[in-house]
Amino acid sequence: MKTNEKLQNEIQDAIKWETSLDAFEISVVVNDGVVTLTGTVDSSSKIVEAENAAKKVSGVKVIIEKMEVDCRHVCKKDNEIADEVIKALKLNMTVLQKKIVIKVHRGWIYLNGTLDWNYQREFANKVVSDISGVKGIINNIKIKSELKDPIEKQTIENILDQNWTINYNTIHVDVLGCKVTLIGTVDYRYEKDEAERVAWNIPGICDVDNELTIKYFA
Repeated sequence: MKTNEKLQNEIQDAIKWETSLDAFEISVVVNDGVVTLTGTVDSSSKIVEAENAAKKVSGVKVIIEKMEVDCRHVCKKDNEIADEVIKALKLNMTVLQKKIVIKVHRGWIYLNGTLDWNYQREFANKVVSDISGVKGIINNIKIKSELKDPIEKQTIENILDQNWTINYNTIHVDVLGCKVTLIGTVDYRYEKDEAERVAWNIPGICDVDNELTIKYFA
């Protein structure tokens, strides 16, 4: 098991490798696999990038994100942010942007609507998070299931079992209509996130309830 200091150094190195991040802006504290990120950055996308960098480090069990967005140098009114959001979605998502309803309140972006795939929802999130001055994003976009045949539990289990980054033996899958629930324990945060990502990529899935517990807290 890694010491707190070793894990802290590895996370700091991972953040340094992200070219869009300034490692001096982000503080990392580690306590038995629980990682706390603090600091101030100029966009919400950098918070996501810092989290993702930390997730990939072996030994990370939980991430507590306490970072803030400081828009003092790029402060914008809500209507200015809304205009940029609309332009960004039109440029990157063409027809799909018509299915997304946007609301901006005090620098926070709220996304609503219905899309066909989860990767489209995640891409919409990525597109708007790159806009400067955005303090945060609440993504309420729903996924529409074009389900013709029942989703087989065994299919999901087989796909999870084939993923070498996941210890599938400790994961239980429940299926109700187009909703999948993941129950059980995993060793690390990245396993929990990867299991959810795999489930979302299965055609017909409209919702994934990730109830997996990190063993540290089990």
